[in-house]
Amino acid sequence: MPFTTPLAPTGPELDACIHCGLCLPHCPTFRLTGDEAASPRGRLAAMSAVKDGIAGIDATFEEMMGFCLGCRACEAVCPSLVPYGRALEGARAEVAAAGRGSRLRRLLLGRILPLRWVVRLVTLGATLLQRLAATRWLPGRLGRGLAGLRSLRWRRSSTIGTDLAAVGEEIGTAALLAGCVMDPWFADVHGATITVLRRAGYRVVVPEGQTCCGALAAHDGAADAAARLARRTVAAFAGADLVVADAAGCGAHLKDYEHWAAGGDEFAGRVRDVTEVVAEAIHDGRLPTFEGAEPVAVQDPCHLRHAQRVTAAPRTVVSAAGHPVVELDPDGICCGAAGVYSMLRPGTADQLGTRKADIVRSRGVATVASANPGCEMQLRSHLDADHEVVHPVELYARALTAGRATRRTALG
Repeated sequence: MPFTTPLAPTGPELDACIHCGLCLPHCPTFRLTGDEAASPRGRLAAMSAVKDGIAGIDATFEEMMGFCLGCRACEAVCPSLVPYGRALEGARAEVAAAGRGSRLRRLLLGRILPLRWVVRLVTLGATLLQRLAATRWLPGRLGRGLAGLRSLRWRRSSTIGTDLAAVGEEIGTAALLAGCVMDPWFADVHGATITVLRRAGYRVVVPEGQTCCGALAAHDGAADAAARLARRTVAAFAGADLVVADAAGCGAHLKDYEHWAAGGDEFAGRVRDVTEVVAEAIHDGRLPTFEGAEPVAVQDPCHLRHAQRVTAAPRTVVSAAGHPVVELDPDGICCGAAGVYSMLRPGTADQLGTRKADIVRSRGVATVASANPGCEMQLRSHLDADHEVVHPVELYARALTAGRATRRTALG
């Protein structure tokens, strides 16, 4: 049957593809398989066939859409500017509307994950398993997932409700997205973000009323839940002049809110990744630069590089912290994390994770900077314990704390 939901890929979007094939070498699943059906061009052709009533939403279509990582590397090289990421989310919403796919997974991502008490309970369990060194005997996917987490510690408090004045002259207010798993699992990233933003002249608030941004639900086709979470987020951040995300996947979704909530286009215009904000402060001379630290490899999260088109900012932040930047992958091929993809398709995710880890080892660096929690977990689970994986802003916060400033001039 043809598409039926409001989010379905439209004719103009699908017809924009000119079948040139420039996306093929940049698509991780095509590079792994060499299969046209595992390429953006092939998936767009399948979407067109369903839209035109030539094919149906069957197991083959579901598999084609599900095998995609949603990395959006194809968008960055497409001469016709096909909005592939939006089309993919629409196609997955159609799969769900047709009664295919996992209803339980959509329930977990759309209804259960946004419940903070559930995430806190899971965090407590994961903390206990880490303390027991259970990653050594837990089955594959679960064991690797725990190995990819930072060392967890139980926290009674949350960053939500934080309201801290700028250090020095205040230039504005930055409202921080707490996120669903970022808050309990990556509190150190939030702490570094708050520290650096305050030093850059921002009053930092973490608004009450926020929950999951809805990215994972949207990626999995749970459209109703994603729209509900988007509306809640827009309401929670009403009046904020600047909305900051320190998780690249969340930031990319926030910048696409025009598709998910009334007023989403205006909201999206206020969203920036934290590396963008910090890099601007460094260029303006509001934050100092440092020297004398060891080289650091920069890994580009797909939703920062391909979706948000932000590449210079994280390198500016790492360099300003005193670390010579080491490049990993000129094509920015996905590391295999892709939200919950690594749990659903561990074989494919492991191939990509191993490839990325091998590149890191070949560069001879001990530290990798990545601005997305999923990428960080994927890298950590595929690297040895002697490698550290951190957020770029954490490196900069460390430099601030150590006080290794060498100059306080605007960067040209």
